[in-house]
Amino acid sequence: MRDEAGPTRRAAGELEAAVLAVLQAAESALSPGEVRDQIGGDLAYTTVVTILSRLYAKGVLERHKAGRAYVYTPVADEPGLAARRMARVLDAEPDREAVLARFVSGLSGTDEELLRRMLGEPSGQADS
Repeated sequence: MRDEAGPTRRAAGELEAAVLAVLQAAESALSPGEVRDQIGGDLAYTTVVTILSRLYAKGVLERHKAGRAYVYTPVADEPGLAARRMARVLDAEPDREAVLARFVSGLSGTDEELLRRMLGEPSGQADS
């Protein structure tokens, strides 16, 4: 979307999500230029490099040298990345038990049942 001042800037989180989506869909590691080409638009190459570097620093991407540039791949699929984010949040809290208790108490009935099945706990059985 453009106005008289020029193109509207996208938020960093929005760009990170777009870059990550491109890498998740790719069948192999991509260079910053290839990521830029896949995203399209008028995104600057340096912006793509910055976003890739930030995602790498967050531990979301792996990279290795390919010629003069790096190529990037995600460290996990989308569910794996979500699990890593959840683990980082949990690791940052001093009272893990309280955080987990609040998380579980906020689950929908369907999600609670799914979690119980995954943990091998019979339905309706709760710890005291």
